[in-house]
Amino acid sequence: MKTLLRRGLLLSLLTITGVANADWSANLGFASEYYYRGIFQESASANGGIDYENGGFYAGTWAADVGDGLEVDGYFGYGTTVGKVDLTVGFTGYYYTGDFDDTYQEINLGAGFGLLTLDVAIGEYDNFDGPKQNYTFYSATIEKNGFYGKLGGFSQDFAGEYLEVGYGTTVAEIDVGLSLIFSNEDLVGENDEAIVLTIGKAFDL
Repeated sequence: MKTLLRRGLLLSLLTITGVANADWSANLGFASEYYYRGIFQESASANGGIDYENGGFYAGTWAADVGDGLEVDGYFGYGTTVGKVDLTVGFTGYYYTGDFDDTYQEINLGAGFGLLTLDVAIGEYDNFDGPKQNYTFYSATIEKNGFYGKLGGFSQDFAGEYLEVGYGTTVAEIDVGLSLIFSNEDLVGENDEAIVLTIGKAFDL
């Protein structure tokens, strides 16, 4: 979903107030290594997407090179603020043009308060010719002044946890980020560590 930080669902975003007030944007990016939820996907991966926001409603699509074809995501949802808490509910589908992986579809729930964001995804994995699998992904993220730390993990038919720490900023209207990822054996079959550099650019349409 979007930049890697946004794919981590840091969305603090069904009533539509009119296309004239809508915001359309696009993004292009590159990651030295594409990791998602602590799991390696592809080296030297380019990505891009288009997003629509209107009031609390958002929708979009995002695609990334995964070597054997593309990962193509579609998502939509709604966010609001209750008191000092940002709440989000949405849907995300992950689809593939090749044989890299099979379809994932999930309901996304998020809550943010101050520096802390909590996210939960309740999903189903098609699993090729095998039985479908159910999973719950959960994460807690603390962010301040571009620095962030995230602890995430899985339950049900999936298992494992990871820690991600990093920093993101904008230089001459270019978004750049550096992250360190530590995934445990239950998640990827062996302990894994990575340093990931990302660069991207967002455009108003």
